[in-house]
Amino acid sequence: MAGKRVIVVGGGPGGLTAGMILAQRGCSVTLFEKEVRVGGRNRTLEMGGFVFDVGPTFLMMRYVLDEAFELAGKQIADYLDISDLDPMYVLDFNGERIEITTDHDRLKQEIARVFPGEEQGLDAFMQGEKLRFDRMIPCLKKDYSNFSAMYAKDMRRALPHLSLGKSLFGNLGRYFASEKLRVCFTFQAKYLGMSPWQCPAAFTIIPFIEHSFGIQHVRGGLSRISEAMAKVLEENGGTLRTSSPVRRVLVQNGRAAGVELDTGERMEADEVVINADFGHAMSTLFDPGVLRKYTPTRLERMKYSCSTFMLYLGLDKLYDEAHHQILFAADYRKNIEDIAVHGRVSEDLSVYVRNASINDPTLAPAGKSALYVLVPVPNNTFGLDWAAIKDRVRARVLDTIKSRTSMKDIESHIEVERMVTPAIWAEQGVHNGATFNLAHTLGQMLYLRPHNRYQGFNNCYLVGGGTHPGSGLPTIYESGRISANLVCEQFGMPYQAVDLASDYLRDA
Repeated sequence: MAGKRVIVVGGGPGGLTAGMILAQRGCSVTLFEKEVRVGGRNRTLEMGGFVFDVGPTFLMMRYVLDEAFELAGKQIADYLDISDLDPMYVLDFNGERIEITTDHDRLKQEIARVFPGEEQGLDAFMQGEKLRFDRMIPCLKKDYSNFSAMYAKDMRRALPHLSLGKSLFGNLGRYFASEKLRVCFTFQAKYLGMSPWQCPAAFTIIPFIEHSFGIQHVRGGLSRISEAMAKVLEENGGTLRTSSPVRRVLVQNGRAAGVELDTGERMEADEVVINADFGHAMSTLFDPGVLRKYTPTRLERMKYSCSTFMLYLGLDKLYDEAHHQILFAADYRKNIEDIAVHGRVSEDLSVYVRNASINDPTLAPAGKSALYVLVPVPNNTFGLDWAAIKDRVRARVLDTIKSRTSMKDIESHIEVERMVTPAIWAEQGVHNGATFNLAHTLGQMLYLRPHNRYQGFNNCYLVGGGTHPGSGLPTIYESGRISANLVCEQFGMPYQAVDLASDYLRDA
């Protein structure tokens, strides 16, 4: 195994995780990233002295990240300053606001204030979902390249707790009668890019994880995680090549033999790990006819997540607003159906606002702030003309913020701004502009999701949100670990496992 040549295509969180672990284990790793900076959708955006995360802003399941660094022979505290957020976030229902905290006594008081008589449902929720979490987490750490994995002991133990046929929203009816209160525990489905009325009930573990372990902020932004991983990769002997787009994966005799760059340069490899967006990779990185499973027709039949309309705003003012807040549309279900079913932009939008400068002064010059705004919108399969509607959507988003927060004068304080529409996401290599990658329907989970060991090539592996376990930072890190382990197993190389999850499972 020593010296085995591994090429990683793409420097997103999954590729970086796999790369730094494999470099630690003795592989000769070269990672190619098309952009100037690593991170993919988890990279840093800097404008005029303001710093933004391009994508993820919630860090959950911190122990998964700790495990990844330990597997790479490092301690995360040597690279990143991570702190808990309390309150985690504020939710606003047209002026009716509830502060969500990991202090369950305080949270029950908040629930009693806003939803009288519902507060005991929190205890029932935590107790009921703890068992689901215990059973499901081991399944998310395994590879499903072989169908036999569906019959493994962990999967058999988890099966009764998957609540097959139930939705996330419906499952929460076991604990809470109020629809608004259920929404407080379902908006996390946005991490999956799905409607809570369609999202499988198994994903009730996501709000449980938040309420058990909290959410964290990384000083400087969550994109600093990717930058720290890149540093570890190089410290472990790996080679990082940014501004190096890969044109195609070279296939010889049924195996991935290396890559060809846009410059025409070719590099051979024993193993290839693909971290590009799944749909984009399958439709652009292989010569026509090479892929038998994910043909263009098959790709278009697959289900994709919603997209996002983004505003990154550098303000010359710091508002006293929550670090994270969500402004729900008055008719949230209609808003979700507009996105997922009808393919239109709602008149009444749901808007997520991150005001991280309230806790992190490194993101903007003194007295100023870096505001991150995300709005779930339809993906590009619906054919919206974003060039024609983007300015109207921007105005609607800012009107929502002005009317629902203290930021009444926000427009007069914008120093720098960047807008990203689904069309721009697609230009950046996000298939169908689906920012959260493949949807997490029952037909696209576990064995039915694209495998970590790519079907058709024994030495080609997938990492990222489009493979198992799925989208969201913790599961993407897990995909990197799974694929790194598969590479080692391919060559009979023993490796040391790191398990910090067991303590969490016992203590949750």
